[in-house]
Amino acid sequence: MSLQLSFLGAAGTVTGSKYLLESDGHRLLVDCGLFQGFKTLRLKNWGRLPVEPRSIAAVVLTHAHLDHSGYLPLLVKQGFRGPIYCTESTRQLCEILLPDSGHLQENDADFANRHRYSKHRPALPLYTQEDAERSLHYLKSVAFDEPLKLPGGGTALWRRAGHILGAASVQIDWASITTVFSGDLGRFDDPMMVDPTLFARADYVVVESTYGNRQHDRANPEDALAEIINRTIHRGGTVIVPAFAVGRAQSMLFHLQNLRTAGRLPETLPIFLDSPMAIDASDIFCANMADHKLSAAQCRAIQTGVHYVREAAESKELTASPMPKVIISASGMATGGRVLHHLKQYAPDTRSAILFTGFQAGGTRGAAMVAGTQSVKIHGGYVPVRAEVKNLDMLSAHADSDELLRWLRGFKSAPRRTFVTHGEPEAADALRHRADEELGWNCHVPEQGETVMLS
Repeated sequence: MSLQLSFLGAAGTVTGSKYLLESDGHRLLVDCGLFQGFKTLRLKNWGRLPVEPRSIAAVVLTHAHLDHSGYLPLLVKQGFRGPIYCTESTRQLCEILLPDSGHLQENDADFANRHRYSKHRPALPLYTQEDAERSLHYLKSVAFDEPLKLPGGGTALWRRAGHILGAASVQIDWASITTVFSGDLGRFDDPMMVDPTLFARADYVVVESTYGNRQHDRANPEDALAEIINRTIHRGGTVIVPAFAVGRAQSMLFHLQNLRTAGRLPETLPIFLDSPMAIDASDIFCANMADHKLSAAQCRAIQTGVHYVREAAESKELTASPMPKVIISASGMATGGRVLHHLKQYAPDTRSAILFTGFQAGGTRGAAMVAGTQSVKIHGGYVPVRAEVKNLDMLSAHADSDELLRWLRGFKSAPRRTFVTHGEPEAADALRHRADEELGWNCHVPEQGETVMLS
């Protein structure tokens, strides 16, 4: 019996992860993410899948980030009615991420219509908060390291991947074939997250390559943070940190608390977490102790010394306040959310700083600012960028190329074939080349929509 694998996303790009497995008339979807970044990618979200959603028996999720889970509301809206399997922490995070995604899309459409800057009349959300909440009914939590029987006869095994809370690499045994999907791999020796788990064998491997062509800066991130923040506040500026609500926001709070405890940041420096979703995610983080390395005391510590901002009115007051401060706000690539209002205020300010903390997908405002653009388009108008812009990639939650090779070396023997995905073309090809040269593996970088037979 053979197995067919189709790459419906994350091929030639870091977003839109969707891998379709088919055998003997049964279909299984591994991850169900949104395309983000360039407009040509985002437009793919508006098209239907090349297969009928009702024909998919189940979805297997590796983790909760929207480029892996954000298409679920549309999948259900288009007729999918099967189970969506994920770890318990992933389920809890999806319960806040997906409705928030729908809510933001409704707000963005409403804002565009009121201010008449959209080319569409009227501008519509990709999906609504109600659509997202409906999709949550299909989430089914699973345990790490316990095989689960899947519809169609296969089994799945979730193993810890680090990266963010609940993140997993998934092994699927189906049609006498073992396929391992890396999901997004985290860092080894991260101070907060557990190390990625190694696998002993697989017939086929699908591995991410976000940083397939780069090594992270090995400098101490707290040294870099202290230098940038102190430099900014001493000139009377504000530090804006666009951060993913799940993962990076909690990491930033951890490092800032360490710096404050060590006396390396002023005790009176106001630090704001301006993201209701990040606040909720921090609560979930501290309620799932087995998924990370922090103690209960450390969890409590990252929730103290920071001002939580939930209400929109308070966020607006924060934007207008001239006092030096640190504002952590979603989204991490500045693609939407409250951080856009802060950027409109502070990006033109030469005293202020914009601090990114990880990968910026092509076509996002974050990528443009890190590359040195002089202006960014926000809410239909162009905003000059005169603030200091930094990207501390040592704070990234993604494994770099050396760490990706370390994970691949965990396999005791070479898989029949390894598919390098979830990376920009240069990064994916660089990892393919390293695995070929250093491991002697048969590797392939698939194209969007490509289908291969596994046998």
